Amino acid sequence: MPETSPNKKTARIAGLLYLCVVISGIFSLAYVPSKLIVWDNPTETTTNIMNNEFLFRMEILSGIACYVFFAFLPLALYKLLKPVNEKYAKLMVILALISVPLSLSNMTNKMGILSLLTDANYKQTFGIEQFQHQVMFYLEQYGHGNHVSAVFWGLWLFPFGYLVFKSGFLPKVLGVFLMIGCVGYLVDLSGAILFKNYYQMGVSSYITLPASIGEIGICLWLLIFGVKKNIGAIKRRSVTVVSDSL
Repeated sequence: MPETSPNKKTARIAGLLYLCVVISGIFSLAYVPSKLIVWDNPTETTTNIMNNEFLFRMEILSGIACYVFFAFLPLALYKLLKPVNEKYAKLMVILALISVPLSLSNMTNKMGILSLLTDANYKQTFGIEQFQHQVMFYLEQYGHGNHVSAVFWGLWLFPFGYLVFKSGFLPKVLGVFLMIGCVGYLVDLSGAILFKNYYQMGVSSYITLPASIGEIGICLWLLIFGVKKNIGAIKRRSVTVVSDSL
């Protein structure tokens, strides 16, 4: 009979969690902002949010769900990749989990906008122009908070990529993309801090592309294919080789 591996189930669970992170992350970090936010136009941005309040609320809920899913993802990956290198697997989990409370606490900036929208007293107190600038202030603070979280969104990819590259049961090329993606995140963050008009330069999407390829690629691989080989068989074969050499 062919040998079955419980780790294939673990891989599929990790892939499903990763898929939830990717979908909710794209919706909350890319799709909805592209529909609502016009950074150089506070009036249009505020009007868009007020006219699409439910969509904005869905963005907040999706963002929270994304970070909750992400809290469980490295734990599933740890179970899968621990046999490869336990120290790197622990480092991967630590770096990933540090970002979760940072990201969740940053959502209070979006919740602050909801407070402005739902309490009519704010408009009377601030005046419409100041009200609009207050909305933009919360959005900018949310962006700054994401920059801080991005440090760890990037750092965890290096030990993760290393483990994928060394695993023998996941595609090495995806491990390379993940490790390059770590560098890309940090370069992108540095550019955003150092250069005022960095995002107008149009290089950010190229710098972060390896991370996107690596993360979406490994997500789909885990979900569709699981793992190439039985991890337990790999470990037993390694032990056998060592024993024979002795």
